[in-house]
Parts: sequence; structure tokens; C-alpha cells
Amino acid sequence: MSQEDMQKGMEAWGVWAASCGDGLVDMGTPLMGGLKLSPDGSSPSDREVTGYSILQADDMAGAEALLQRHPHLGWATGCSIEVHEAMPLPGGM
Repeated sequence: MSQEDMQKGMEAWGVWAASCGDGLVDMGTPLMGGLKLSPDGSSPSDREVTGYSILQADDMAGAEALLQRHPHLGWATGCSIEVHEAMPLPGGM
């Protein structure tokens, strides 16, 4: 893809990011080439993680609301978003 095509493709993400306001802490980045590590070694990841973003919400319902119009959900049949809550480390580490 040309830089122009990539920029045009990201327009929907910019609109979504703006709609999140302060709820979007980190836009994130596309990901590829995941690696699954274990005590026995490593292998290619079988999870199809293609990117991440960090959101700030009062609860999971709030995070879900921020993601309702995320462009990835309308990109292609079968696209999905997983949401995971970040938990505070014990002792404020």
C-alpha cells in the first residue's frame, strides 16, 4: 500500500479515536508476528491479534460502549475485539 492509501485507510480509526475523547489513553499500533512462549520454548502464536488500544472507563460496560463504533467491527465478517481489564499490581508496584 502507498502511504496515501494507508492514511486513507486509517481515517475511520481517527474518527473513532476522536469520539472516545479522554477514554482513549493510547491509540496503540498494529501488531503482527506473535510468539507464544512457554518453559519448553517458543512457537508462533495461534491468536490472531492484529493490534491494541488502551482505554480508560469506569467499568467493562463503559469500555464496551467506547468500542461500539470501532472500525474493526465493521471491517470484515468475523472480525472481533477482545477487551481485558488491567488490574492494579499489589503494593502499587
